Amino acid sequence: MARFITAALITLLFLAGCAENTTPPTFKQALPTATQQPVSFNEDVRPIVEAKCLACHGCFDAPCQLKMESSDGLIRGAHKDSVYNGARFETQNTTRLGIDAQTEPQWRDLGFYSVLARGDQTRSLFENMIRLGKQYEFAPNSKLPKDIELGISRANQCVSNADFSDYASDHPYEGMPLATTGLTDDEYATLIGWLNQGGAISPLITQVSDAEQTHIQRWEAWLNEGSQRQQLLSRWIYEHLYLAHLYFEEDDTDTRFFEIVRSHTRPGTPIDIIATRRPNDDPKGQVYYRLRPVAGSIVHKRHITFGFGEKQFERTRELFEATDWQVNTVPDYSLESRANLFVTFAAIPAKARYQFMLDNAEYFTRTFIRGPVCRGQIATDVIRDHFWVTYHDPDSDLYVTNAEYREAVTPLLALPGQDSALLDLGSNWRDYKGKRNRYTELRNKAYRAAYPKGASLDHIWDGDGDNTNALLTVFRHHDNASVQRGLIGQVPLTSWWMDYPLFERTYYELVVNFDVFGTVAHQAQTRLYFDLIRNGGEQDYLRLVPPGERNRVLQSWYQGAGKLKLDYSYASMDDTAPSQVPYATSAFNAELGARLLLKFRELNAERDDPINRCGGSDCGRIDEPEWIRQADQELSELAATRAAFLPAINYLPEVTFLRVYNEEGKRTVYTMLRGRAHSNVAFLLGESGRYQPENDTLTIYPGIIGSYPNFMFDIPASQLGLFTERMKALKAEEPKAFEAVVGVWGVRRTHRFFWQVLQDITAWQQEHNPLQSGVFDINRYENL
Repeated sequence: MARFITAALITLLFLAGCAENTTPPTFKQALPTATQQPVSFNEDVRPIVEAKCLACHGCFDAPCQLKMESSDGLIRGAHKDSVYNGARFETQNTTRLGIDAQTEPQWRDLGFYSVLARGDQTRSLFENMIRLGKQYEFAPNSKLPKDIELGISRANQCVSNADFSDYASDHPYEGMPLATTGLTDDEYATLIGWLNQGGAISPLITQVSDAEQTHIQRWEAWLNEGSQRQQLLSRWIYEHLYLAHLYFEEDDTDTRFFEIVRSHTRPGTPIDIIATRRPNDDPKGQVYYRLRPVAGSIVHKRHITFGFGEKQFERTRELFEATDWQVNTVPDYSLESRANLFVTFAAIPAKARYQFMLDNAEYFTRTFIRGPVCRGQIATDVIRDHFWVTYHDPDSDLYVTNAEYREAVTPLLALPGQDSALLDLGSNWRDYKGKRNRYTELRNKAYRAAYPKGASLDHIWDGDGDNTNALLTVFRHHDNASVQRGLIGQVPLTSWWMDYPLFERTYYELVVNFDVFGTVAHQAQTRLYFDLIRNGGEQDYLRLVPPGERNRVLQSWYQGAGKLKLDYSYASMDDTAPSQVPYATSAFNAELGARLLLKFRELNAERDDPINRCGGSDCGRIDEPEWIRQADQELSELAATRAAFLPAINYLPEVTFLRVYNEEGKRTVYTMLRGRAHSNVAFLLGESGRYQPENDTLTIYPGIIGSYPNFMFDIPASQLGLFTERMKALKAEEPKAFEAVVGVWGVRRTHRFFWQVLQDITAWQQEHNPLQSGVFDINRYENL
């Protein structure tokens, strides 16, 4: 009876939801009065900024470069130039917070203007923006007016305070926080009170504990030991960890994070950071490697963690000090040294370098898939929406084990992108493509000779028995992507198998050598070369497929115009060398994926994945409470189905968070990941022409994947079955029916509990995975 009543009420809500739900905002005549109580920036203002501002104003794509992760960003202010510009012909000056300038006058010299200063106006720009945002109130959970531009394609409106009246006239509904339920009355009163009291900002002093100082001293003493051997090794370690949020001890939500920097000053003295464009640019003087606390709030999209405690210290020394290798001459920082890291670091044993990266494969893969910048088109234009990643076992990697082979191919492993001249783009590309394809030919020949019986599943790194970094899944979300441990979801269309040269080149091409402030020529060379890298990982994986079948499988991955790339850009596939993998069917890719799942079951962090790989009627996680197992079961009905049979998929954005809660107030979180299908991913442009929407799929992950939620649903557990039924009943070309679903369970930007739901999902991640938690970014949150 209760279920019948619930269904009846929801039916009424659906009928209401089918009506037009875009309502003009209401103008508020009176705004809350500023608090008269003393306001502290750190205790009162900072929590509001983190809760309501940081979701948009973080990382390089913060509107107008107004970054609010720390008080320094608020003091720095805004800039009219965007960091992201894929068409510029001249390299832009770097404007990295905490690196390129240290004082407010220095930032003003770089073109930043204050958002807090009143000048000749009665209010600051900051006050004007939040005042405008408070003046208009959207109808609860209504769609926003269509003329409000959202998303990362939104044109930055970097107005000064003097121009604010024109902005307010042209964009009356676009105060701050932009296009959301905005600030509460108390939050608004606190911020206005703080501004009226002078808007003073006191820096947050980070105290380093005695235990943390012990770790710092241990690492700094070793990294700065001074011998030529240590100088080269420390340089390699720095270039591989400069993006990391390092932690010494995991302490749930109280874990402290640090970063490694290059300094002019020796350990024991204040850090004087060396500000170079790239981490492998010439420091022009003595270098000291130093550790300092990460400043400000943690934003999820830039939060890539790396354990750096005593265990990692001992492991690092074990790897790199196991043999008596020597350095006769320390390499320089020339263009040639940057282009070919395999020459630069040749003295360091290849096995030690590779094993260090394998031990922490999730970190390194995240750096080039999820970071180092906040718009990932450089990497994501040329990758699939869902694929698995495995790695060569070091003992089966010829670059590691065969010195003669290593010496022969090393000159061919140089990377493009060092020359930013547009006129040289074509010739540079042809040169590097030729080297890469010549390398592939030599590699195929060497592996055929070394392994006459062919590639084997035993040649895949098994994590040394217990390291779950060995198996990873990548999800692309259009212009950003995520990496998660384990083989998640159904067997994907493609997978990568990476050896040391491929792993290291990918890292250096997309992270170390990439300049987000660079020219169109630099960015184009980076993208084009990564296309070759992806193809290399795919071709290596196909060595496990029977001879005579590899080209057929590869051609199915490169349909349409992609075949031109197979003929003219990529090295030829070795389709004659044998494979040691036995097959019982002709569905080679699906069977190979199934064999991976079987062989590495105990190592797989997602060994069962009952929601997406349910083999029967019980599709819930056995170690969860009954109400969560039931939720798993109901959501499994939406997973692992093509959009041709589940049209609801085509209404969903890339990343959707679901909060499911029961009558006792307990909740759990899922992520719905839409995988867009393409005939090929071999080109930088023309994605819409290669899109195959009928083949889109939905993967449902029990937890958080993604830094940029595109939407959220908030569903009582008792109604989850009705939600799945409605989703399954949706038909193509019926957007109003989907809007009715959103009207009942969706959390639009105007939802009265928008911020509470988002922050509770953040809190849920802090409870279940505190090491990886951070503030999510809503710049891509859609107006469904």
